[in-house]
Amino acid sequence: MEKILIIDDDRDFQFTISHVLKEEKYEVSATCYGKAALKAVKRDSPHLILLDIRLPDMNGMKVLEEIKKIDQNLGVVMITGFGEVNGAVKAMKLGALDYITKPFDNRELIFRVKKALEIQYLSREVEGLRKKLGEKIPVEEMMGESPTIRRILKQVEIVAPTDLTVILQGESGTGKELIAQMIHQESKRKNKPFIAIDCGAIPEALAESELFGYEKGAFTGSDEKKEGRFEQANEGALFLDEISNLSDAIQMKLLRVIQERKLQHLGGKKDIKIDVRIIVATNRDLCQEVRSGNFRNDLFQRLNEFHILLPALRQRKEDIPTLARYFLKEANHELRKNIRRFSPEAMKFLLDYHWPGNVREMKNLIRKAALLADSEEIAISHLSSMTMKPQDEMDLPKIFNNNEELSFEEITRNFEKDLIRMALEKTGYNKTRAAKILKLHRKVLYRKMKSLGLPLHLN
Repeated sequence: MEKILIIDDDRDFQFTISHVLKEEKYEVSATCYGKAALKAVKRDSPHLILLDIRLPDMNGMKVLEEIKKIDQNLGVVMITGFGEVNGAVKAMKLGALDYITKPFDNRELIFRVKKALEIQYLSREVEGLRKKLGEKIPVEEMMGESPTIRRILKQVEIVAPTDLTVILQGESGTGKELIAQMIHQESKRKNKPFIAIDCGAIPEALAESELFGYEKGAFTGSDEKKEGRFEQANEGALFLDEISNLSDAIQMKLLRVIQERKLQHLGGKKDIKIDVRIIVATNRDLCQEVRSGNFRNDLFQRLNEFHILLPALRQRKEDIPTLARYFLKEANHELRKNIRRFSPEAMKFLLDYHWPGNVREMKNLIRKAALLADSEEIAISHLSSMTMKPQDEMDLPKIFNNNEELSFEEITRNFEKDLIRMALEKTGYNKTRAAKILKLHRKVLYRKMKSLGLPLHLN
């Protein structure tokens, strides 16, 4: 269960959002004071912090700085009042993951929390991957030994010594980050920085400054000059995860920077030369995204120098026993246990399961099962209660009402509304990203929302 710490001096607000988060099965604690919060961070090791900018005993910015000294990777979401957005933007420059402005509704809060925890998970996973690669753990132990994996490792061996740009395509959780790390570790740039950025996690308004840097005074709250991710990765590699989430304007600037090997800070006029190897990842088919008008063809052609397709775990089930043993060994080390094996029924379950979350889901599942196991064996009972139903068994949206006779047109209309509403909720009501999920042009989505009576703005 993830632990969330709320730091806010409004006790009514504390009570309200604590209740909302507890309903979502999070463990929640709260305090009004910055100094007490810093003690709680050291004592309780929360997974995420919701931090108000204004506190009675300390400035929220100072609390953020002190939190980062305790744990640089600890996720912080800033809470601001209306009119304090500039301060929140500054906080993100200091390391906050996101900000949320009062007043907000429960759906927005839950979305922001889930997104921040996901970023946290990925950040810590990257650190773990770096450690594993540094320790030279056999690749087969981490990934498997199937013909598909051997072919991918051969592709890595071929492309790593070059400076070719690489596209890694695969579903979420298939190991794109690990392959990017391998390419870097086997390249001539291995002793230089490897900088990873999740393009889907950057607020659109901050994407340009995050990637390309900014000058002092470039915008309100930019009190000092800051390097972007390209400069941080200079002479090394920049990994752009979920690149298809970037807006058209940022795609255009990215293309220019890659082609010209130089950039300008936001608010700057001086050209800055860069030497960076680009590795990108996507869970979508970029060719289809280009055809749909959701991704620039010129940028795709520039990136598509080498392409590696990562299969879903359900497409390489012969690797499951190897991966299961490896993740069990990891869990034993982390949880200080000595679980030796999976029961035959448990292993059959792992082999038969459809793995919608791929390798990442398998790692999490085995870790949780190891936590529950009270003997030297993981049984099927430790696994089956924590997995998702197969897609063909999932409940469809409730478009039928037994008390009404709906026409085909009414059923279709209700179904469209459900799909669009789900996409909007998944993206925090970001209509551009929702349109990409639905593979619709943004204008088409707007027209459908209007015709279906869906609000164009979140209340």
